[in-house]
Amino acid sequence: MVYDLVIVGGGPAGVAAGVYAARKKIRTVLITDSFGGQSLVSADVQNWIGVKSISGFDLAKALEDHLRAQEGVEILDSDRVSKIEKIGVGFRLATDQGKILEVKTVLLATGSSRKKLGVPGEKEFEGRGVVYCSTCDAPIFKNMTVAVVGGGNAGLEAVNDLLPYAKKIYLLQRSGALKGDPEMQDKIKANSKVEIILNADTKEVFGDEILKGLRYLDGTSGQKKELDLSGVFVEIGIVPNSALVKDLVSINQKGEIVTDPKTQATSEKGIWAAGDVTDGLYRQNNISAGDSVKAVLNIYDFLNKKK
Repeated sequence: MVYDLVIVGGGPAGVAAGVYAARKKIRTVLITDSFGGQSLVSADVQNWIGVKSISGFDLAKALEDHLRAQEGVEILDSDRVSKIEKIGVGFRLATDQGKILEVKTVLLATGSSRKKLGVPGEKEFEGRGVVYCSTCDAPIFKNMTVAVVGGGNAGLEAVNDLLPYAKKIYLLQRSGALKGDPEMQDKIKANSKVEIILNADTKEVFGDEILKGLRYLDGTSGQKKELDLSGVFVEIGIVPNSALVKDLVSINQKGEIVTDPKTQATSEKGIWAAGDVTDGLYRQNNISAGDSVKAVLNIYDFLNKKK
């Protein structure tokens, strides 16, 4: 069987695409290793429109349930696409589980991966004090002391997101200078809530049931130091999950798939992309979902024109 559409990814972008593909009666298969995307590890998501507050786990379950309620969408979960190649007027996909599929169109909703610190305690306290999205999680840390690791634009923006909420914010930068936008640097330096620590090499996060603090090496003195914290925001960059199509579509220097913002079409006819894997300006669940809906509507038009 040749599918009209394959959706690669099970986060908000992938699931929204699946729901709309079902409504448009597009013969669709969705392939994902898990549901929920990066929000899966968030303790409390407060900006998913229509829901005041929901855990990342519950959001992932709600997304999966919504998708499974649709008719006409085949779901291959606990699997991952390992290869996509162009064949004739369509594409052939291979998965880790050994499945081979032929499709007319592809929608990539593979998201991105947050760069990790790679230090003891990070994995254990992920979602229990260690977080990767200030826009999502800043309100959780109202009147608490937190640290932001990363002195580039992402780190500065995280500090800015935290200013209305946190009682005290440490900004840790591994090198001897901040690297983000000078205007934002000035704003943050002028705020009494913020303490900037340069030459700080994070070595460990620790706690018991929840995170209690962070240990770092002071590169100036050579001493190991410790901060008492309720939260650590890791803001050292992201990696778009675009390797699958690096030889098929245009990808920018950051590894993001370049798309037409009106349709989410890529440079390769028959391939669309939506969400954090693209060169879109903002990275939010609601935006990812909207972009994928836009893509599916354009895919529907594309398929009908071919008929």
